[in-house]
Amino acid sequence: MSHVTPHPEPSTGPEPSPPPATTPGTVSAAVGRYPRPPVGLGEAEWVWRELGVEALRAGGKAEVVRLAVIAGLTRSTGARYGDLLRLRVEDLDLGGAGAHTGEGSVVVRHGKHRTVRVHRIPPEVVLVLKHWMDVRLELAAELEGSVPRALLLTVHHTHDNGTTVASGLPITKQGLVLSWRRFVLRTNARYGALRPPLPTRFEQVRRAWVEAGAPDPGREIDVETK
Repeated sequence: MSHVTPHPEPSTGPEPSPPPATTPGTVSAAVGRYPRPPVGLGEAEWVWRELGVEALRAGGKAEVVRLAVIAGLTRSTGARYGDLLRLRVEDLDLGGAGAHTGEGSVVVRHGKHRTVRVHRIPPEVVLVLKHWMDVRLELAAELEGSVPRALLLTVHHTHDNGTTVASGLPITKQGLVLSWRRFVLRTNARYGALRPPLPTRFEQVRRAWVEAGAPDPGREIDVETK
């Protein structure tokens, strides 16, 4: 397991030691822009493996499948929550002609300027996405009318800012935040002192992949070409 950058406010355990020294312009500069440091790359990869395995397990929960989709797409594209919430089913190509075996692609509208880029999706993420496509149809089965085109849907009746939200509807950013925190609480309780606690903010995991250069940089396209 790779060294994990200590979290500044761990939920359990002794007070962390100071983080290792960094070279100017790398992680230290990023910390100045974001108050909480990223986890180590090994820790981020552990999150992906844990979610990926659980998502494909027989009888796996829909919420875990959705979290695996979020982690897989973030790992592949560097997308933030806002970018993921803009994804539609038609933005995915889960194995078109000319693709390498098992690979797919996704069109992401990045940031506030909505920069449109197409990214490669590796086979292990395509597998999770294909499973999610079946799950989301089941979630929306009781809705009247057509299935929403948003890729990420609610998985059960929830209360979002005081409003009851049925399953199968487009999820909100707050819904994603709460879903990640539920996973963190379950995982930290499950592993206890066997491993460091996960961070309460998924952004700390996303930045580990981005700073390591893990996501496919993709290529910018005109909206008209999609």
